[in-house]
Amino acid sequence: MSVVIKIKTLAHGEGLQLPTYHSNQAAGADLQAAVPVSEPLVLVPGQFALVPGGFAMALPAGYEAQIRPRSGLAFKHGVTVLNAPGTIDADYRGEVKVLLINHGPLAFQITRGMRIAQMVIAPVTSAQFEYIKNLDDSDRGVGGFGSTGS
Repeated sequence: MSVVIKIKTLAHGEGLQLPTYHSNQAAGADLQAAVPVSEPLVLVPGQFALVPGGFAMALPAGYEAQIRPRSGLAFKHGVTVLNAPGTIDADYRGEVKVLLINHGPLAFQITRGMRIAQMVIAPVTSAQFEYIKNLDDSDRGVGGFGSTGS
């Protein structure tokens, strides 16, 4: 299934690739950092920053974009998306940015064009919420975190 996403490159995103799938079956399109060549962003351990993507987009109604970590950055450096997955709503028209955090033991440098996250386009189901006085019983009941096993 394919959907058309309209993208506008911002001035500081000129020369960067559009979100790009790197295999035929990839679910996520890689996003690049739109930081200046002369000003790489350095994340020390524990630090987080909003990294510009250099583009804005218009998602069709009924879709969202989920911003997710790249597994290689997480595994090799401990760098991940802090609010994973970040959600971009269909009516947002601002710059796509990625909130990264360095959970690793060493400082991590983000340079222009570095692949920093992946974006998954997904359909959205809207719910209608109905307030009631009592809920139906279930086998699990009110058991929360860890209540179904280790």
